[in-house]
Amino acid sequence: MQKPGNEKLPDVVKPDVDPLKILKGQKALVTGANSGIGKAVAIALGKAGADVAVNYIGHEEQAVAVCDEIKKAGSKAIMIKADVSKEDQVLAMYQQMYKEFGTIDILVSNAGVQRDAPLEKMTLDQWNTVIGINLTGQFLCAREAVKEFKRRGVKKDVSCAAGKIICMSSVHQVIPWAGHVNYASSKGGIHMMMQSIAQEVAPHRIRVNAIAPGAIQTPINTSAWSTPQAYNDLMKLVPYNRIGEPDDIAHCAVWLSSDYADYITGTTIFIDGGMTLFPGFATGG
Repeated sequence: MQKPGNEKLPDVVKPDVDPLKILKGQKALVTGANSGIGKAVAIALGKAGADVAVNYIGHEEQAVAVCDEIKKAGSKAIMIKADVSKEDQVLAMYQQMYKEFGTIDILVSNAGVQRDAPLEKMTLDQWNTVIGINLTGQFLCAREAVKEFKRRGVKKDVSCAAGKIICMSSVHQVIPWAGHVNYASSKGGIHMMMQSIAQEVAPHRIRVNAIAPGAIQTPINTSAWSTPQAYNDLMKLVPYNRIGEPDDIAHCAVWLSSDYADYITGTTIFIDGGMTLFPGFATGG
């Protein structure tokens, strides 16, 4: 509803697209895209029709494989090596993407690390590394994407939004995690950063949301699921009684990037099999 005195925004016009290629014509950047959740998201975006810039920092051969999968789906893919915690490397990454693709429509800030230690043994380097990559990296990437979204504005033949940002968070933006103070703090920071950016840029038809995965079968948390005992212990925290797969996150990322989710901004979608339902209270309390 238009408020008195407010300028009316253009009517929403959603492109008529193949539902299997709902991101056709869009340009996406996925950070930390050579393995785990980032890999699944990058490939899924490519299968949905987007051209994808695959960011990585190590294991170049894995980034090559991700690009190959995207190209098999009929989309373009490029690799860009950059440490997202370093401003100069982020700026260079965007320049390389614009040189190849011309613009950006979708940013998925996925790059993240853990450097676990009890609080009294946690070093400043461990703290700074996690905050730098997980939180500062998302800030830098979002800032540059918003600059381009505002410069270009809405292209109705591509999307009814000027741009979309997905911040990869975690259930630990709301669940405290002893022994992982740096990681949990970074994810809590992502939550408030995402909402603050979403509030600021919504009038420009820029949508900013987060996905908060629970227990997902990825290399970063192999010790939590790689043995029967570890898996059984993990399931005590997951009411749905299965571990998540990277594709569970990827499918949501595709939908959240599409015009089907156009009226959603400033929201975190938890994909956790019920981990945030506090399963310990199912039989007590």
